[in-house]
Amino acid sequence: MKSHMRVAAPIIAVGVVLLAGQSRAAKADTYKVDPVHSFALFSIHHFNAGNVWGRFNGPAGDFTLDPADPGKDAFHVELKLANLDTGNAKRDADLKGPDWFNARQHPAITFKSTSVKKGEGNMLDVTGALTIHGVTKSAVVAVELTGTAADPFGNIRSGIQGTTTIKRSDFGMKAMPGAVGDEVRLIVAMEGIKQ
Repeated sequence: MKSHMRVAAPIIAVGVVLLAGQSRAAKADTYKVDPVHSFALFSIHHFNAGNVWGRFNGPAGDFTLDPADPGKDAFHVELKLANLDTGNAKRDADLKGPDWFNARQHPAITFKSTSVKKGEGNMLDVTGALTIHGVTKSAVVAVELTGTAADPFGNIRSGIQGTTTIKRSDFGMKAMPGAVGDEVRLIVAMEGIKQ
């Protein structure tokens, strides 16, 4: 009996170590968005011809990733309208004005996830509350997990990229119908630093 116990003890110890390692690996991690390496882009059809592109510089927010249970993942994004940039100062001023985003009254676009489902491969289907122009609507965002790695400074970084299409009229932005399309494509690619 004692010889069986001597053999079993190391096996049990190894099992405990492996289980402890798995629980650490499966722990949810929170990442703060690195605005220098994150990008928020949008495009909209113009005069039924080409697409006009713009961006929101310096996106902010955080996200939590749980490899063991993606249903526990969470995403929060904030895009400041003061940072809107289409490459044309007059157009930027118009878009920040009362006919469009009304940035003085509504200074930011925000998204906060309410549920997350695992998609195919490294994709997630993320549903959340999207607030634009003071109006909050439910939106579904296809989120790609683009990778996790250590940087040369000892930080753990994780990347995500979310894509969705919305109707600006749903958010009370109805200026220039016909000349400017109603559908707006949003792409938010973010790198976060593990906290």
